[in-house]
Amino acid sequence: QLHVVESGGGLVQPGGSLRLSCAASGFTSDYYAIGWFRQAPGKEREGVSCIGSSDGRAYYVDFAKGRFTITMDKAKNTVYLQMNNLKPEDTAVYYCHHLGTLTWGQGTQVTVSS
Repeated sequence: QLHVVESGGGLVQPGGSLRLSCAASGFTSDYYAIGWFRQAPGKEREGVSCIGSSDGRAYYVDFAKGRFTITMDKAKNTVYLQMNNLKPEDTAVYYCHHLGTLTWGQGTQVTVSS
């Protein structure tokens, strides 16, 4: 059974950094893609970034470009989201999602506040 678990969220001041982790398990194929999404209070869930296991190619939405970096450690089946220069508007619950499936993590809270 596919399973993903997020960790690494927390409270950080504006301009600070956090690294989120998504530990995945239960894959039946060597080829998969993992995406990070986020949902702020009162807003719809939105995509942030994704990466594929076949070539490691990463994709970002506009607000993440230049500030966020997604990487994959295939040996550990773990995907990381390095977030730098965080802003208050980045405050949200961040979710890990195995693209193309119904598998989502429970989410990890990121709060950017002084």
